[in-house]
Amino acid sequence: MANILIVDDDPAAQLTIRLLLERAGHHVTVAGDGRKGLALFAINAFDLLFLDIYMPGMDGLETMRHVRALRPAIPIIVISGRSITPDSYAEPDFLKMATKLGAVASLQKPFRADALLAAVDNCLKAGESEGPDVNASRR
Repeated sequence: MANILIVDDDPAAQLTIRLLLERAGHHVTVAGDGRKGLALFAINAFDLLFLDIYMPGMDGLETMRHVRALRPAIPIIVISGRSITPDSYAEPDFLKMATKLGAVASLQKPFRADALLAAVDNCLKAGESEGPDVNASRR
């Protein structure tokens, strides 16, 4: 059972992700924007973070930058409802950009329940296996 924070401004996405994670046995906290998410993150010990890329105020990339400053090793899954297009004139692929900036995984909305749960399991397992190695290399 992991303690997971969801930061997303879409109530439907919040509810969907929360229900899937709670049914899988995880404890879930929800924030509706980046600032609220950072405030919760600063006072709680989360094991995993879901971040929506597009949110009013502080977007997911800026939120991720602040989170990385506080806890560099926490696994982050970025999510987005914007379409990914191969058009070179379209906006950048922010999901791909976020993974290059440190997110462990990304999910395009709408996503399948099994894809979300697999991403969570992979991130938590990666965090467990990297934890001792990361700490050992810092000594």
